[in-house]
Amino acid sequence: MKQRIITGVVAAALFLPIVFYGKLPFVLLTYFLATVGLYELLKMKKLSIFSVHGLLTVFFLWVILLPEQYNDLLNTFYYTKTEISIAFILLLLTYTVLTKNRFTFEDVGFSILSAIYVGIGFYFFMETRDAGIVYIFYLLFMIWATDSGAYFIGKAIGKNKLWPEISPNKTVEGSIGGVVSALIVAVLFAVFSEINATILYLLAITVVLSIFGQIGDLVQSAFKRHFNVKDSGNILPGHGGILDRFDSLLFVLPLLNLFHLW
Repeated sequence: MKQRIITGVVAAALFLPIVFYGKLPFVLLTYFLATVGLYELLKMKKLSIFSVHGLLTVFFLWVILLPEQYNDLLNTFYYTKTEISIAFILLLLTYTVLTKNRFTFEDVGFSILSAIYVGIGFYFFMETRDAGIVYIFYLLFMIWATDSGAYFIGKAIGKNKLWPEISPNKTVEGSIGGVVSALIVAVLFAVFSEINATILYLLAITVVLSIFGQIGDLVQSAFKRHFNVKDSGNILPGHGGILDRFDSLLFVLPLLNLFHLW
């Protein structure tokens, strides 16, 4: 616990000023986090990021991440993100032939889906920050409340296992407690912040986001159980990897955009 707290404080001291400032430093931070997240996923599958196929996957990820305001850079060369993404997919498929199937079709599928999974989540991290810092903090506090509420309430009164095959310690009571905790955060933001939503709408959205945040956590647990690893990485001592910390956010960020809060 001491190590977790120290890591959390140091990470917050580095992370929060960049989130507050936004602009290019925030874009670069997001690219870094997403690239590390992709590295962690590929490593689970024993695919090296420091290889031809690994670098192609990284470039594919970077194209997905490209914020809207930088699209003019692509337009200068008369290309769109979709066209460049298709090119990288075709190159990855071609690489299966060049390696005589040592890099397989299954590896291509895993690499593409990994880049899309990580890329879409972190892309909307940047889009949400552009909409306003209040939305980033709403999500961060909502997810923190969901995780903390689920943990403490599950410890106190949890009896019915939520999904033991994937995460044996999670309980139904804890999951409900996490949603209730998230709703408390939603009320506070509706009353004391300038978030662009009525309290009823924000409460409804929060229920959905809290549930899907927990699903995002379970998805990451499923990855780790399938590949028989304890953590996605070790970049954050006591916490694991980037995906261990951002698993819920990767699910709720695209959803928040679909709700058109801004």
